[in-house]
Amino acid sequence: MPAYDAFLLLSFGGPEGQQDVLPFLENVTRGRGVPPERLVEVAEHYRAYGGVSPINGQCRRLLEAAGTAFAAGGMDLPLYWGNRNWHPFIEDTVRQMSADGVTRALAFVTSAYSSYSACRQYLDDIDRAVSVVGPAAPNIDKIRPYFNHPGFIEPFAASAEAALSGLAPGVQAGARLVFTAHSVPVAMAASSGSPSTGTALPGAVGGRYAAELREAARLISERVRGGSLPFDLVFQSRSGPPSVPWLEPDVNDHLAALAKGTLANGEPLRDGPPAAVVVVPVGFVSDHMEVVHDLDVEAAATAASLGLPFARASAPGLTPRFAQMVRELVAERVSGAEPLALGSFGPRAYPAGAGSCPDDCCRYAQKRPPVTGRSS
Repeated sequence: MPAYDAFLLLSFGGPEGQQDVLPFLENVTRGRGVPPERLVEVAEHYRAYGGVSPINGQCRRLLEAAGTAFAAGGMDLPLYWGNRNWHPFIEDTVRQMSADGVTRALAFVTSAYSSYSACRQYLDDIDRAVSVVGPAAPNIDKIRPYFNHPGFIEPFAASAEAALSGLAPGVQAGARLVFTAHSVPVAMAASSGSPSTGTALPGAVGGRYAAELREAARLISERVRGGSLPFDLVFQSRSGPPSVPWLEPDVNDHLAALAKGTLANGEPLRDGPPAAVVVVPVGFVSDHMEVVHDLDVEAAATAASLGLPFARASAPGLTPRFAQMVRELVAERVSGAEPLALGSFGPRAYPAGAGSCPDDCCRYAQKRPPVTGRSS
């Protein structure tokens, strides 16, 4: 395996002041045909928090924790951080890496799953940044998805257990776990995985993306109260036009159905309405805006209106175990060891082992123009 001389944390990015909010949202939605009035509406979610998304602060803390974990494991790698949609932009970071003499870096992205937006688009971001910087840019390899790594599953299970314990004792045994992930277009989900290596699941609803989410939800749920609680996988934060099918059901529709004793598709629940719900944002690494607003505000309000006791588990990104996982994934890539993975997918989830994604993995035809205006 190649030697690496730097570590790159690659993330989505978020605004850090009121003046950043609309330019950031314009970067995120460029080429998607989102009307200006919708951007103004979404901007209010950020403005309610002073125009600051939690994600950049969380990335700073994760980078510091990863550095501590690296040092404890005897790894001596300089640490860099770049974003897709806001400062520090990935192009600027790669330019700095080049100036510092970095020749080959290993990138960890803040998304655990296989899909265009969760994986392939970050590879595109890396390729674009390297192209912009030119021949002096370092080679950058991306660490594999990690949806079934113990360092992702274990802290999620612990936070779900903690959220459940925060409910009234009388409702805990009758609670239902509701796992949420970011919805994506149905066509994007169907393109997730690699046809050439057999990881694509074109006949399954939601493709490889939804299959990985279901597996992570199963692995977490079996570690909460001994696997005694029923669970569902639903979606949130849809942002596309109504004419484009996205993965469903929406978490708010699902909560309304649960309160009536059914699933969103009308199928009756065997034991009737749950006594409470614990929402687990399994599709997310950190508690960023789409978690703290879409779940803590909107979904919590929906549950309250239904008289349904509600708790929300924290995402694992700021836990020591997660930082340790980052170190383990770096060591795995450097050594070429078999991927550490739980459950029925196990290491076979990664046909390339600890290596790079296959070139045909998560290819999605409907791509948007790259973000421009880096000095904004």
